[in-house]
Amino acid sequence: MRALRGLHVSAGEGNGHFRPWDGFISFAIALRWDVDSASIGLDEQENLGSKISSGTKSVVVLPDSDIDGLLECPVCSNAMYPPIQQCPSGHTLCFNCKTKVDNKCPICRKEIGNIRCLALEKLAVSLLLPCTYHHLGCEEMFPYYRKLKHEEQCVYRPYSCPHPGSDCPVVGDVPCLLAHLRDNHKVDLQTCCTFNHRYVKQDPCSVDVVSWTLTLFNCFGNYFCLHFEAFLLGNEPVYMAFLRFMGEESEAKKFGYCLEVGGCGRKMIWQGVPRSIRTHHRTVRDSHDGLIVPRSLALYFSGSSGGDKKELKLRVTGRIWKDQL
Repeated sequence: MRALRGLHVSAGEGNGHFRPWDGFISFAIALRWDVDSASIGLDEQENLGSKISSGTKSVVVLPDSDIDGLLECPVCSNAMYPPIQQCPSGHTLCFNCKTKVDNKCPICRKEIGNIRCLALEKLAVSLLLPCTYHHLGCEEMFPYYRKLKHEEQCVYRPYSCPHPGSDCPVVGDVPCLLAHLRDNHKVDLQTCCTFNHRYVKQDPCSVDVVSWTLTLFNCFGNYFCLHFEAFLLGNEPVYMAFLRFMGEESEAKKFGYCLEVGGCGRKMIWQGVPRSIRTHHRTVRDSHDGLIVPRSLALYFSGSSGGDKKELKLRVTGRIWKDQL
């Protein structure tokens, strides 16, 4: 939404100034919602949305562009939800920002009391709005008070960068993130459904901080992130490999993968389902949803004894498959 500075809603009898949106707000009041005019609290929002969904009340269907700024807080620029506050002059802001401005209106600097903007709250109840991500493909419409909840789970919302280093702020769709990972993080992309990953550590007896590698795979027309990380599990260093799917969790469940590590007559095999990149890599790691190799066993796999300082070399192989429905 574009920021709107100077939005007024009449706080009393007119002061002689014409405001073009007064008629719009009066129209919302004229819808005659069966809502207690004394309050529309946060705990009532779901009930209000249900009234709209049931079709028992008329609604105003508007694109975002028609209400840009109308329900936007001038302080935080977020959408305002009940209780919407207003100053004696009629300027509005959200309840959480009231204390941020020391109870002073950010527009006219008048003292903000406990005046509720019921007209604007009722107007919000009457609106059906498109999802913020409609330009990315979401075609659904939502009551104002349900829109935010939907957008938090919308399958069209952008993905966060899956790179396991310091949290990268880049978001986008899968093609955008692929280009970003290759160009900015220099991640290797392989077109195959099998992998042969070699992990080398100069000092296998020291894991002070998390170290990691990431490889991308193009398989069955989809993209996967193979993570290999070294970290402390309690007081013991461990090495972990796991796979994430660049897409939704529902799509990730259509695939399976296995990982195998071994050497010197020993072998470990892991089989699982890739996790979506909607799930942070640290969450996957902390849930131990992958192949975990303790350092003591990793040293045997690489031909080292448990006490020496030889270089650790682990070779992890595996494959990805698509389940038959």
